[in-house]
Amino acid sequence: MKKAAVFLLTSIALQTIGAQSFIQAYKDRADMVTQTNINNNLQEFAGLGVKTTGTTANNNAFDWLKNKYLSYGYTASDFSEDAFTYGGNSSKNFIITKTGTVYPNKYVIICGHYDTIVGPGVSDNGSGTSIILEAARILKDVPTEYSIKFIHFSGEEQGLVGSNHYVNNVAYQGGTRVLDIKLVLNIDQVGGLIGNNNNTINCERDEGGISSNNAISNTMTQELMTCTTLYSPLQTNLSHAYSSDYMPFESKGYTITGYYETIQSSNEHTVNDTYANLDPVYVFNVGKAAVGALQHFAVATTTNNLLSTKETAQNSAEAVRVYPNPAKDLITIEFPQKVKQFKVEINDMVGNSVLNVENEEKINTSGFKNGVYMVTVKTEKGNTTKKIIINK
Repeated sequence: MKKAAVFLLTSIALQTIGAQSFIQAYKDRADMVTQTNINNNLQEFAGLGVKTTGTTANNNAFDWLKNKYLSYGYTASDFSEDAFTYGGNSSKNFIITKTGTVYPNKYVIICGHYDTIVGPGVSDNGSGTSIILEAARILKDVPTEYSIKFIHFSGEEQGLVGSNHYVNNVAYQGGTRVLDIKLVLNIDQVGGLIGNNNNTINCERDEGGISSNNAISNTMTQELMTCTTLYSPLQTNLSHAYSSDYMPFESKGYTITGYYETIQSSNEHTVNDTYANLDPVYVFNVGKAAVGALQHFAVATTTNNLLSTKETAQNSAEAVRVYPNPAKDLITIEFPQKVKQFKVEINDMVGNSVLNVENEEKINTSGFKNGVYMVTVKTEKGNTTKKIIINK
């Protein structure tokens, strides 16, 4: 990414919360990014070697990504592949779609490239790849109003070949926008250099190209900065977008933003771009910021789900049954053992509370509209959330 460009830092952003409120559920999920997972992803990425577009190593990286998503519970129906050729070699972009509950045909894209040149490219761009994987893992079963596309591009190092192909053959066809995209969030080279004071991340806005989308990009990037300070320990620096996979989207008028390391390591495109030379804690912190921001842009539910409840894996709360499902006028809460004190909260898929009761095992749902709801059962041993359908 970003070959030998002069990097202009626009300004240090002094953030205020403003209209963006802190949401505890978003923070809980951001905190589910683990240093162990980040380290493992980075090391496995390094082990795949030099992943030049169209090589066996590049194809192996594609298969590695697919197996990661399968391990998170995604299925083949969630996947699509965008194949292209470059220099007589073939490669593929990998797209994973998580469908939104309110706007299923409007997308928030989080993307980064997985191809490398010269070295293993652990920062450029194993760092972005690892963060996208963690975001997909954590948000797998979290309802979001907008659909999310997790996209891993190849061919970036040859001049944005993969992302250009995707934009011009999938997102935009025959002079028409096929995909309705709310925002493209690109993550590229956020590994830093071990030993540097990596406490700040560049948040990139659109300042050129099609001027009509610059203002909305600036607004979205300001929101990205606020999310970063809300859900991670990082400070933010306002910068400009250039020379990465968001640029083909920008050229078609889509709204873009992105993350890039603030203190540039200068290891990109060299044999020194290795796991030993980057700062894995920096990647971990950018991961937290990205998960928080992705929830904000896709409008995730504010009700905690099973994954975001740390206690549930260690107690019997997750064994709670909520039935029937689908239900009509009545649902039953059933515990594996007798529980005297508990609370039940029911939210719609937008996050609005529709019911709060205590110690009621039979709950009247006759007043509910048809649709999908999240039922959260809280006990002293932990919380659990179940998704139910009301269908009368």
